[in-house]
Amino acid sequence: MSNLDLLQGTLDILVLKTVSWQPLHGYAIATAIKERTDDVLLVEEGALYPALHRLERRGLVASEWGLSENNRKAKYYRLTAAGRAELKAAVADWERYVRAVGQVLRPAER
Repeated sequence: MSNLDLLQGTLDILVLKTVSWQPLHGYAIATAIKERTDDVLLVEEGALYPALHRLERRGLVASEWGLSENNRKAKYYRLTAAGRAELKAAVADWERYVRAVGQVLRPAER
């Protein structure tokens, strides 16, 4: 199975959802998304870190330095209250979008 490119705007919701489970550093976020999607979605470093910085500037995630599993200094990101509200709204929008696309793709009833 081939990897799929992320649709514009989906990276933010994937990152927010991933850090809603627990605080994670960037590499762990990318790994979690890859594993959760059975290697279908691969988040490149060049896209992930700008997204994390953008989400942090918007107050949707907060970060603090800590030690990774292999005792390296790493920045851990966690969801904020504003991020939780944004995630809830984004999930509702995404589900509405998927339903609408599904209605177009389904064969018309005769």
